Amino acid sequence: MNAYVHKVHYYETDRMGITHHSNYIRWMEEARVDFLDQAGWGFDRMEEEGIVSPVIHVDCDFKKTTTFQDVVEIMVHIEEYNGVKMKIAYEMSCRGEQVAVGHSGHCFLDHDGRPIRMKKSFPELDQMFREMTEGRKEACVK
Repeated sequence: MNAYVHKVHYYETDRMGITHHSNYIRWMEEARVDFLDQAGWGFDRMEEEGIVSPVIHVDCDFKKTTTFQDVVEIMVHIEEYNGVKMKIAYEMSCRGEQVAVGHSGHCFLDHDGRPIRMKKSFPELDQMFREMTEGRKEACVK
């Protein structure tokens, strides 16, 4: 998958001239949406199929500051997936240096708010998520 690219806007900075921490969480969400689009299962398709995927956890560790007009590249990968919940990892860099790392946790619900067992209800999507997770684990082992 290609990295998601975000150029820091002036309004995303604070009085110290650095990017406000809350923006990194928003960028993670933007990157997740882009990641799913690249995989062929964008939010529009998921919602048409009856899948809602709320955030149930989010964390972010800040390594270096970014400022107005910096270009931040965000690499996204699925770290854990069990058919009911998924954990996504984000690696943010600017000018080749890591600026932040984060994670978001998600579950899968139908439009009535009931949990979905992906393997049973959406086997194609379940298989794709499993392959993406396993592929990442194999890449880490090599």
